[in-house]
Amino acid sequence: MSGTSMDGLDIAHVRFEKNKSDEWSYLLLNSETFEYSNELISKLTNATLINVPSFLKLDKELGQTFGDLINQFLHKYQIEKTKIDAIASHGHTTFHQPQNGFTSQIGCGSTISFITGIPVINDFRSKDVIAGGQGAPLVPIGDLLLFNKTAESFLNIGGISNISFKVNNQMIAFDICPGNLPMNRLVQSRGMNYDKNGELAKSGEINFFLLDLLNRLEYYEQHHPKSLGTEWLENSFYPLIKFDKDIENNLRTVIEHVSFQIAATLNKNSLKSVFVTGGGAKNGFLIERLKHYFKGEVIIPEERIVDFKEAIIFSFLGALYLNKNTNTLSSVTGATKNVIGGVYHIPN
Repeated sequence: MSGTSMDGLDIAHVRFEKNKSDEWSYLLLNSETFEYSNELISKLTNATLINVPSFLKLDKELGQTFGDLINQFLHKYQIEKTKIDAIASHGHTTFHQPQNGFTSQIGCGSTISFITGIPVINDFRSKDVIAGGQGAPLVPIGDLLLFNKTAESFLNIGGISNISFKVNNQMIAFDICPGNLPMNRLVQSRGMNYDKNGELAKSGEINFFLLDLLNRLEYYEQHHPKSLGTEWLENSFYPLIKFDKDIENNLRTVIEHVSFQIAATLNKNSLKSVFVTGGGAKNGFLIERLKHYFKGEVIIPEERIVDFKEAIIFSFLGALYLNKNTNTLSSVTGATKNVIGGVYHIPN
């Protein structure tokens, strides 16, 4: 799993089982995050700005990186390749424009498969977009089938903040607002990758004029299904923020905005509990502000689940694919029907 926050590649080694009642369970056997080099982060940051040949080259280079890291992971944890049914790779999202009929996640699946000698399933989003959906979020089917007994709703605060929950016995999900991406970008001028525990934000003061501008963004008036990409941040969100000054105050304001928007969604839908994962779950100040606005219970699971829930669920999408089961929900994405998303690559 490589997310929009670009902090690294999450690798999870997971075993899935289905009982006689068709209920799925999982066991997380091994997991690790491999940090990206500054050079790779720079390339991924600029992936949407380069020419087509450079973009295609980056797709192959990232596939090579993924393959090398997977081999390193397998060697470290002494995992036999013959015991792995498949690698499920999310890839790294670059262009996400479902309104124009396409989405792109780089990290060439054929390259990963060739380097590792293991079948690869990737490109999980495209078929849903072809079916008229947003191609996102895809995690809710894991919330429904693997985590449904833990809370009423499921929030992931990664680069983008997204939510899933049941309405009339159907799972719905959508991107609420930004998550870590603008916060990480703000602290880069201070030589930091992220604001640990929200300490820098906590030292700032809210810019109420900026907060009002952010809360008035048109996206928040739209109904689901809806999703956000980095293009929206670049075109709509970032132009409102000054990244070269007032860092503490801007951080404080963004945290207030994010926590307010998340809580507004939870409260509006009368949800009584939320299960929080992703890097934002470790931002103590952000969680503090969320608890200030949200009327229900905020549940933070053990650290391994906080860090690897998305990777676990994307491996689950691969398991569903291999079992010829639906892995993308039209009630979530707005597609015309449920589909089995993914492209299968054989090693030879």
